[in-house]
Amino acid sequence: MSRRDYENDPQAPKANSLVPAASVVAVNERGQVLLQRRTDNGRWALPGGRMELGESLSDCGVRETLEETGIHVEIVGIVGTYTDPGHVFAYDDGEVRQEFSICLLGRPTGGTLRVSDESHEVAWFSPTETDDLPMVASIRKRLTDWRSGQMPVIR
Repeated sequence: MSRRDYENDPQAPKANSLVPAASVVAVNERGQVLLQRRTDNGRWALPGGRMELGESLSDCGVRETLEETGIHVEIVGIVGTYTDPGHVFAYDDGEVRQEFSICLLGRPTGGTLRVSDESHEVAWFSPTETDDLPMVASIRKRLTDWRSGQMPVIR
């Protein structure tokens, strides 16, 4: 299923869905961050996705990271809360989802890098290597917040 991100775009379709989600900034012992190149938009992103009934937010982040990258993580903190109603994702099935994501900080504990049906590529990058990667603005914001080391204002 393809996806298009709209951020503060007056041409964006109206949201018809709100789904709690987690994303994870997983940082290895060399200070590299784990990213995946998504199949739905071709851009680099943090692992993450929708929270399922019966799981905690941290369980969601751990599950999504493993499913999408093959890496097991332990959640060790929070990067920020991202709930901008001006950021919506339009899917080709008609769902238009308003952003509602908590970005967690994770430490890898095992696993092997692998792609999934949601990713073309999975790799570790130094913080500066992420500067030129194609990614949507909301993912870049999460990486900037992580790199600054400061808890951002809740949006």
